[in-house]
Amino acid sequence: MAQLPSPRGPLTEFLFGELEMGSHELAAYGRPIEGDALSSDDHHLALYVCYELHYRSFEGIDGRWEWEPSLLALRRELEEPFERELCAEAGHVAVEGRSVPGMLIELSAENDGPSLSSFLAREGTREQFDEFLIHRSAYHLKEADPHSFAIPRLAGRAKAALVEIQADEYGGGSAPRMHASLFAKTMREVGLDDTYGRYLDRIPGVTLATVNLMSLFGLHRRWRGAIAGHLAIFELTSSIPNRRYGDGLRRLGFGEQATDFFDEHVVADSVHDMIAAYDLAGSLVDAAPDLAADVIFGGRCLIALERRFTEHLMGCWARGVPSLLPS
Repeated sequence: MAQLPSPRGPLTEFLFGELEMGSHELAAYGRPIEGDALSSDDHHLALYVCYELHYRSFEGIDGRWEWEPSLLALRRELEEPFERELCAEAGHVAVEGRSVPGMLIELSAENDGPSLSSFLAREGTREQFDEFLIHRSAYHLKEADPHSFAIPRLAGRAKAALVEIQADEYGGGSAPRMHASLFAKTMREVGLDDTYGRYLDRIPGVTLATVNLMSLFGLHRRWRGAIAGHLAIFELTSSIPNRRYGDGLRRLGFGEQATDFFDEHVVADSVHDMIAAYDLAGSLVDAAPDLAADVIFGGRCLIALERRFTEHLMGCWARGVPSLLPS
């Protein structure tokens, strides 16, 4: 298990201090949740830690915190502004009379910002690639887990499609071929520490928000449409960028042990994309038409937060400053 990270403000100071004391009823936080709800360091680290109790938790933290009602109430206080700003940023509108798979494919083709993968393929430095891998470790070291929360919330063809995708994500039963294992191998090959949670102190809120989005959708049954749309766009927009990331590592002199993670996604996601769009999202909406708007919303949220993530990295690098928090 990882250690609890260092606090980043009054919210995380309050939360972490309470978590370290053992399971008990939390007093009300009693202060407004401040900062940009889509990128605040204090807000998103607190929310990430709340969600992590449902994954691997932290060293020395009482396991009963996972379902402590007062902690869940605080988590809800953090989720509410996050959801409001997601609706404002991505738009949550009715979807009528159109093919959801077709809309997802159209949405995946939209590109109105700089390409992080193209930059790293052509000119990214070793230091910038290291930063990128550290950012992505917040998700890729537990890759597929947030989407797996949706499995018992689906039925029929949609459920079978999600299981088909997730089986590949988990290596088809081979632990070394699990995508999280492949990413850990990439980190080791480039000289980074692949310990789960090792770099949490350095990962900013704008990155944690991209992972919190998956946990928000995956842990709430009411957002099962959104997690399906998120996964569909994730798969539809994955293959080409991963080829570029692999090319960038090869340009920097790394071999197949370092690029295996990215090369695997070039192949796997070129198959997963249509399964996710048609068999998962399309079948879900066929069975429950009222979820169509949520499916598209989930995809739009992914695109909106990934745009913010890219702008953060590219903006920092253009100014010649690190994109990670200081160690």
